[in-house]
Amino acid sequence: MADPTRPSDAPPEEDEEMLNVSDAEEVVEQGDDAAMDSGDEEDGDGTLEEIQLQNDSAAHFDHHKDSIFCIAQHPTQPEMVATGAGDDIAYLWDSTPPDGPLLPRSYESNPQPVERKSLEVLARLKEQDESVNAITFTLPQGEYVVTGTLAGKMNVYTTPTSTTPSKLVGSAKEVEEINWILPSPNAAHPNTIAFGANDGSVWVYTLNAADPAAPLTIVQTFFLHQAPCTAGCWSPDGKLLATVSEDGSLFVWDVFGDAAAAGIADPNGGQAVVGLTAEDERFRVDGGLYSAAISPGGGIVAVGGAEGQIRVVGLPRLSQPANSTAGAKGAGAKTKAGGGKQAPGPKGASAASAASAGQAGAILASLQAQSDGVETLDFSQPPLTLLAAGSVDGSIAIFDAAHNFAVRRQIPAAHDEEAVIQVSFVKTALGTANPIGHVLTSCGNDGVVRRWDVRGGTAAAGKGLLSEWRGHRGGGDGGGILGFVQGGGGRRVVTAGDDGVALVFQTEAP
Repeated sequence: MADPTRPSDAPPEEDEEMLNVSDAEEVVEQGDDAAMDSGDEEDGDGTLEEIQLQNDSAAHFDHHKDSIFCIAQHPTQPEMVATGAGDDIAYLWDSTPPDGPLLPRSYESNPQPVERKSLEVLARLKEQDESVNAITFTLPQGEYVVTGTLAGKMNVYTTPTSTTPSKLVGSAKEVEEINWILPSPNAAHPNTIAFGANDGSVWVYTLNAADPAAPLTIVQTFFLHQAPCTAGCWSPDGKLLATVSEDGSLFVWDVFGDAAAAGIADPNGGQAVVGLTAEDERFRVDGGLYSAAISPGGGIVAVGGAEGQIRVVGLPRLSQPANSTAGAKGAGAKTKAGGGKQAPGPKGASAASAASAGQAGAILASLQAQSDGVETLDFSQPPLTLLAAGSVDGSIAIFDAAHNFAVRRQIPAAHDEEAVIQVSFVKTALGTANPIGHVLTSCGNDGVVRRWDVRGGTAAAGKGLLSEWRGHRGGGDGGGILGFVQGGGGRRVVTAGDDGVALVFQTEAP
């Protein structure tokens, strides 16, 4: 039917979409045809740039949709891994690689790799209110998994079993932001955790799902830090908790009153049996402290900070030295990683001996072998007496505690001048032999996992490099590794990728 509003002499409607007469007279200059394969792939001389992709992993987990900030491993079931990310969710999953060929591998060995399925989720840890910045399992049996967010919320969940699913036990929100969470190894206080916050406060909780009226109980709170609490570590027996801050302070807390019972008191009348701040010029580190580790003997604590500075401080002895483990985590720069960093008591180390002789709180060493912030520290297990330090300048330094912390090895470009995010010696369970106690694992913003032989006499050209594994994008721009775990004797390394993917690397047996 015709439109009654149109003039009778108007052209047909379909003609209105045709090219206008004036447009038809316009001449468009025609250049040379561009090749269909030209574009951004060409470099300056017109040749195509070849991109080599390499993935050495045996399995992966890709359910996260943002950077994985933290990772933890179950203490008795090392295949169970927990990760938290910037997508406001945490997952529990089984890191056991599937049977069959390890695909995909590098392009050269497998030009057309078969797509590999992600590992399956064991539990979704919901009820997060922001990015999950910290995560841990409790000790000694891993009954609970605890998460902390950038909005300050702590959630506690039961760990799932073959017969019972994971469930939320309780939540607490006392601070604006949680920087780290660590489980206490104190046998008298199981299922106890500590966390540090951006307001400098430190909180200790005991968890008990069997008490529905109070599943989360505050044990202690500490408020002496005047800037964000960046790292913490428990003594091997779990009786003392050392924490550091951006204000350059170190406090060692008598959490359960064991020091007071042993006659060791805070000179200021509080609960910090050791307290050092930037007001002491010998201890001062301009730029703050970001990492900490206590030796398994419990006699010394090492703290690392800006400009490669490390201080070693004596601790009071509350029990006999044991080859136990104590957590330590740095939280500066891109360091988000969770996971324990343990420190052995140096066998025959002069520093530890001095501490046991009553030099608690004494500054035993002041070290600087690197040019930028020390983001991660770890001690080896006995009989080795080594302290490893990873720096933002991309280097790793190895100090010998038994020889006045002399530099035993310097690895200047351990991660291609990208920041070293975590260093951790391969450890075994208490009382068991460790045939690869000399092996140090590291990761960085270059997206690579590397292992080093820290003993003397290894190849100088490689600075003791044993092997490396690739698979993350790397490059320091959203593609690095923000942490890893390697429980179970170090035969498997599981990473937390800034690219949102966790990779599982199978390493060689000892």
